[in-house]
Amino acid sequence: MKEENGIILSNEKIAKDTYRMEIAAGMAKDMKPGQFVNVKIDGFMLRRPISISSIEDKKFVIVYKVVGDGTLELSKKIKDQSIDIFGPLGSSYPIYDDIEEVLLIGGGVGVPPLYELAKQCCAKNKKVHVVLGFNDKDSVFYEEEFKTLGCNVVVATMDGSYGVKGTVMDAIKEHNITCDYTYSCGPRPMLKAVESTYTKGYMSFESRMACGMGACMACVAKDKKEENMYHRICKEGPVFPIGKVEF
Repeated sequence: MKEENGIILSNEKIAKDTYRMEIAAGMAKDMKPGQFVNVKIDGFMLRRPISISSIEDKKFVIVYKVVGDGTLELSKKIKDQSIDIFGPLGSSYPIYDDIEEVLLIGGGVGVPPLYELAKQCCAKNKKVHVVLGFNDKDSVFYEEEFKTLGCNVVVATMDGSYGVKGTVMDAIKEHNITCDYTYSCGPRPMLKAVESTYTKGYMSFESRMACGMGACMACVAKDKKEENMYHRICKEGPVFPIGKVEF
């Protein structure tokens, strides 16, 4: 991990309150799917942890949602401006050669880190199912990008304005997706539903993070099986095996 001044190549709105930023930075070569970067925003003391969406040799993409003053300021950044980033941070999604079919489940801002994972799984000729959940049609993004990779893509919206009405679990059931090895990222209720249904695979947790390096102990989660053991979401996570930690 290192601190670096990246150069913004683009920063565009892609859905309701959702932006895609492409950044040129040397650290891109060290990134893995599921990891994140801590972004410094001018005028704000704490960095913002944002997941890595896609990776190339000398550049990477983050997708973020405007939810407060910090991310609003980030959305105003323009091409060729510099941006202070620290990373790559956290654990990544492991990809196993002997798993030939995978199901990727993403909800809202939990969708972006699954894109690089899908890209690498497709490159290994795996069959990839992708189920994406959003609140409404205006919030949907990356559907076509996943399809371009060769994934089987299903979208669910809570209000029924696009795709299957309901949750990602409703969409999986309606489309009879039987693959039992999952990777997931999204809000807590979605992850709880995934954990209650699947036992094989990995999930990524969202958490408030201050340092991003495991030093401040602000994002600890208790191990489900080992007594008195705790894990730092930003250090040992954010990716854990299904059923590993309490949340």
